[in-house]
Amino acid sequence: MSAIYLYPVWLRLWHWLNALLFTVSLITGISMHFALGWLIPFDVAVPVHNTSGILLTVSWVLFLIGNLVGGNGKHYLINLRTLPTDLYRQVRYYVYGIFVNEPHPFHVSAEHKLNALQTLSYVGVMYGLMPLLIISGWAFLFSAELPETIFGFGSIWVVAMAHLLLAWMMLLFLVVHVYIITTGETPTTNLKAMISGWHREGASDEGRGARDGAAAETQ
Repeated sequence: MSAIYLYPVWLRLWHWLNALLFTVSLITGISMHFALGWLIPFDVAVPVHNTSGILLTVSWVLFLIGNLVGGNGKHYLINLRTLPTDLYRQVRYYVYGIFVNEPHPFHVSAEHKLNALQTLSYVGVMYGLMPLLIISGWAFLFSAELPETIFGFGSIWVVAMAHLLLAWMMLLFLVVHVYIITTGETPTTNLKAMISGWHREGASDEGRGARDGAAAETQ
């Protein structure tokens, strides 16, 4: 059994706080959009949604800062040279190999904790969808300051549709993310790693795992 310290305290705290804020924003947003007063009264959902959105903005900024100064940003670098091959292997594993007990084509290390598909999707979400969701949310919050039309359409309608589409895309990512969590060595391996900070998996090279763990802890 090898153990690598991959998730420092700040990253774990951010992860669970971000998950909580997004869940609150999602539930209150759904309640408002579909007028589900039985779920959350509208006059309660609005301030809670706005507050969670503001805090989600702060959380995202802290994520960017943490990646810049905390060393986590290296895991979001995409190797364009090997990306096509790595993506093929990873997608094949998820749609076929995992069901026939093939070995995982990617092995976690202190330098690379995300496989190619994870890296691509996380970069797309955290550096693409999330900032767009935040911007559209703030535009909604200050809709009175928007121009009357955007591209010939009512500006509030454009912002509302953009915010809704981005929210559904983020929800889709969340569903896939929860599923991928269960595809570790055991269904709870990845979840336990985000709680303890230590990624553990069976490996023959115990020495390499111990060295990686010690090196990661010093970062």
